[in-house]
Amino acid sequence: MSSAARRLYKVLVTHPEVPLPALEYLRQKGCQTIVCENVPPVRSDILQKVPGVDAIFWACYQPLNAEILDAAGNQLKAVTTMSSGIDYVDVGEFKRRQMPLGHTPGVVKNGVADLAIGLMIAAGRFFHAGRQEIESSQWKTERIDWLMGQEIRDSTIGFLGFGGIGQAIAKRLQCWDVRQIIYHTRNRKENDGEFAAKHVTFDELLRESDFLVVACPLTPETKGKFNADAFGKMKNNCVFVNVGRGGIVDQEALCQALKCGQIFSAGLDVMTPEPLPAEHPLLKLPNCVIIPHLGTQTIKTTNEMAMVAANNIINALEGQPMVSPAY
Repeated sequence: MSSAARRLYKVLVTHPEVPLPALEYLRQKGCQTIVCENVPPVRSDILQKVPGVDAIFWACYQPLNAEILDAAGNQLKAVTTMSSGIDYVDVGEFKRRQMPLGHTPGVVKNGVADLAIGLMIAAGRFFHAGRQEIESSQWKTERIDWLMGQEIRDSTIGFLGFGGIGQAIAKRLQCWDVRQIIYHTRNRKENDGEFAAKHVTFDELLRESDFLVVACPLTPETKGKFNADAFGKMKNNCVFVNVGRGGIVDQEALCQALKCGQIFSAGLDVMTPEPLPAEHPLLKLPNCVIIPHLGTQTIKTTNEMAMVAANNIINALEGQPMVSPAY
């Protein structure tokens, strides 16, 4: 395809903070980029700018659905998100229209895995409670039985979901002297031997995990999976970590489980809603570490996500399979 032909393509970019290398790459490939300037993105602005574009670089968590596709028009050839999870996308509508849809799951695993281990340590060792002790002038020396935490060493580490992120966490734990790694997925992973990991039922996962890490997408099957019944089956020394999606957890049930000591502590990078209101009960619990969805928020990971998304678009416009198709 000639560069002259490529210059006809218009690409809507829904966020002005998309890393510049990705935008420059699109332009080098002959695309005209139309960038929405609002932070956070405003849907009315997106709907105003999307008509007539050939591709959409979706860099926000607003619903990506028939409304957007209809507004774009029949000339639309490709859409990609700049995210791993696509629970905000009406994938069925894309399939119905046979519209190429991309996302960026592979490159997020390392940044999220690092953060997940950080949350395991922070929640297991009472980082938040310790900070509260300092702020309330309760830090006293010469204490032995004070903020006694849980170690990763000699622990059973459980995963709900054992894809790229779960396996990246497990890889990092290989030198941490864990007792065992277990995981629950719909089907056993053929490469689980690489991590000395054992496939178990969901009930076994709940009963055996000393640290339980949620690293799966939000789907109808996983929505609300961690409810009062699930927390009731977990160990009272269990450290619960969620780097998947907030909707996988019944937060009221989690709050109650933390309050009554049904589980030991929690570390959350994702929650419902986002942003979490400042007055939310979870924020007031000493045994709950909460951070504002920072899993992919590193310079390296964000740049890589943007480049995968840009390549998804270029490939689709040139009639090639996307680098990372969503279905």
